Amino acid sequence: MSNATALKLRPDNDKNKSRILSHDRRNDYDVTNTVQVSNPHAVRKAVRELFSATYPGAPFDKLWLAFYDFERLFSGQFPGYVGCDTTYHDMQHTLDMTLALARLVAGYEQSADEADRLGADRAQMTIITSLFHDSGYIRHADRDKEFHNGAQLTQQHVSRSADFLRRYLPELGLARDVAVASMIVHFTGYELDIDKIELDDPRDSICGHLLGTADLIAQMADRCYLEKCRDSLYKEFVLGGIAVEHSRPGHFSVRYESGVDLLKKTPDFYQHVLKTRLQSKFNRAYRYIEVLFSGQNPYVEAIRINMEHLVRVLKTGDWRLLRRAPHAYVADSDAPRQIQELVDLQLARVPTQHDVSKDYLPA
Repeated sequence: MSNATALKLRPDNDKNKSRILSHDRRNDYDVTNTVQVSNPHAVRKAVRELFSATYPGAPFDKLWLAFYDFERLFSGQFPGYVGCDTTYHDMQHTLDMTLALARLVAGYEQSADEADRLGADRAQMTIITSLFHDSGYIRHADRDKEFHNGAQLTQQHVSRSADFLRRYLPELGLARDVAVASMIVHFTGYELDIDKIELDDPRDSICGHLLGTADLIAQMADRCYLEKCRDSLYKEFVLGGIAVEHSRPGHFSVRYESGVDLLKKTPDFYQHVLKTRLQSKFNRAYRYIEVLFSGQNPYVEAIRINMEHLVRVLKTGDWRLLRRAPHAYVADSDAPRQIQELVDLQLARVPTQHDVSKDYLPA
């Protein structure tokens, strides 16, 4: 796709172009409003259709099992784990990302020369890695007793996800994928410098680019992205030591004063951090979506709409414009209340006079 353009957040001037995005999009549906991304079975069906069309005759049994185990892990039915209790990084986020990834893989395979194609086995590994890329947020009933919510594991969750994959993939009969999967999962986080991740096969690096891209575009294109940042991500940042750093006794440095403050800083974060990752670090992999949508990119369009709406809210100061109330797909329906209690306790420790951190520290 040498003629692909860089990511742009400007209105499309071609009024004759048919619209992919639906004005009636539901909160828990993908950017095309056709797949319910809160439903593991619906996403599995959509991924299977993409996978089978891309790799005719390739078995889907291990992917079927991975979806089954993903649902068990996040719903609290996987042996030894308590289930998902993070309201931003919930089941819907991972399913939304995995659908986006499957689309990116299909688009890439249609665009690449035969020698550069990923193949069914490598694509399978990447999709499974996507399903468990946030497994590090899920607490183990015995090993993580000192933690009260998965968000407290934010700054090490990707390494924990890599550890989970090291244990889980051999159970699927995929021990051969452990080394690569446990590395490419780091393209979804910031614990390692992705420029220093060494992979023997360039196609594995491409898988990492596709993973990192899917993670970003899926969440930023979410219909309720802005509300989720304000009402859920901020709380995870508090519990994870990102919103407020407490590096030594009596010393607090506040990066985000509130969910509103997080949103106020989101445009700069997008311009200076996220766009660099999407365009440079991940080599504009988002463009492979366009292969499946006649040259259009519904994810980029949805991101543009979200960012323009945020700018409108910031200019007017009318926060009532962010009025959606998305559901959190977690194992325990009481998780939102429990998170709020933990956040209140943590913020109560912060003195009125405190340092202010002006840097960006992403999750």
